[in-house]
Amino acid sequence: MMYQAFQTQSDLMSPLRYLASHTSYVLSLRHPPGSPFRKLSAASEVFSRMKLTHKRPAYRIDKVQVAGETTPVVEEKRLSLPFGTLLRFKKSLPAGVPAHPPVLLVAPLSGHFATLLRETAHTLLQDHDVYITDWHNGRDVSMQHGAFSLDDYIEYMMLFLEAIGPGAHVVAVCQPCVAALAAVAIMAEDDNPAQPRSLTLMAGPVDCRVNPSAVNELAVSKPISWFEKNLISRVPLPHSGHGRRVYPGFMQLSAFMSMNPERHKKSFRDMYQFLVNDEIDKADTIRTFYDEYLAVNDLPAEFYLETVEKVFQTYDLAKGNFRYRDRLVNPAAIRRTALMTVEGERDDICSIGQTMAAQELASSVKPFRRVHHIQMGVGHYGVFSGSKWKQQIYPRVREMIYANAA
Repeated sequence: MMYQAFQTQSDLMSPLRYLASHTSYVLSLRHPPGSPFRKLSAASEVFSRMKLTHKRPAYRIDKVQVAGETTPVVEEKRLSLPFGTLLRFKKSLPAGVPAHPPVLLVAPLSGHFATLLRETAHTLLQDHDVYITDWHNGRDVSMQHGAFSLDDYIEYMMLFLEAIGPGAHVVAVCQPCVAALAAVAIMAEDDNPAQPRSLTLMAGPVDCRVNPSAVNELAVSKPISWFEKNLISRVPLPHSGHGRRVYPGFMQLSAFMSMNPERHKKSFRDMYQFLVNDEIDKADTIRTFYDEYLAVNDLPAEFYLETVEKVFQTYDLAKGNFRYRDRLVNPAAIRRTALMTVEGERDDICSIGQTMAAQELASSVKPFRRVHHIQMGVGHYGVFSGSKWKQQIYPRVREMIYANAA
């Protein structure tokens, strides 16, 4: 009933938001900044934008600088599966530039879409042939495709690497670091020719027993049965995935926003004032952020509950108990894949030491093929976005990939 109540409320408000959007547009054309009608226009604009969307935003990566030249970028679907697409940002290299090494950027399957890694992908694209795990919204996947579990996520990652072919590299960000380490371990044990040449794990919860954060403490504060009872709903009609059990994206977003409500209130007040004053560039910055932030993705219940339990509650991989389709996963089987771990000094979501734990688990990787980097002065998101990602972390990641590209 929870999801149905949300859908009903959304349907009732939709005509009002549509009217407010058109009212804002008309009034802004005819009245000068600061006038009463311009204030009404700004208020209508803010009201129309205070809504959730359930479609993936555009990546907006249409060009990139390569060897000092601007080259166009087009999106290419390399492999489409029910719950996710292997998406390639295809570019043409300038004359004389050798082929770039392929990189699979593994995005979290969370309450937001993979477009949260837009900046990460765009930065990597300067020197790499970039692919990304473009996860689909659970509420849009028909029940005929069955469930999607943590095992399925790992299988998708291996299928994506096989589709790219031998010689690829993996960069996993946040939540999927455990799944990425497991997938590479399985491929190594099977001597799969598509096992990656390097694996970079960035700000991921490999061992949540190390320096537990508030997020870790919340995960263990209640039994998994509580999460299933209180956070899981069925997708209502008329969506393609009606009947599917999901952790709704609107619930995860509500939890995030409740952690800092004053910040979001201030942002919308600022957007209103910028619109009144005709400071469109400043208003657009806030618009762009919330267009992304308010785009929510429903997680399949099986994947969400298994991740909470195995990663955040029982620490299966860290304890040597992690299983993939009843097969014990052995990170020590990794020998041919170089390993890099990256952490942020101020990360309050994935604390220092949790990602570095992968270094001990993958004990067979030669010392000269492993790197650990702690970036001073950044929190969780600063590990993969922002100036320090571009100027200090990315050069180290690029160095690791190119050192193991041959």
